[in-house]
Amino acid sequence: MNAPPDGLPVYRVLTGPDDEKFCRRVSEAVALGYQLYEGPAVTFNGQDVIVAQAVIWPTH
Repeated sequence: MNAPPDGLPVYRVLTGPDDEKFCRRVSEAVALGYQLYEGPAVTFNGQDVIVAQAVIWPTH
């Protein structure tokens, strides 16, 4: 597949609280064919740990 399915962009940043829902979203992106780009970014907003993970669609 040369392009991501369903018109999704080649580059995506998934963000959210560090919970099961976020982990499932990242896992679903990987299952679609996306690759993790670098490591995650993590911060604390005073209440929750917030994570950001970039994913890219392989071009080769």
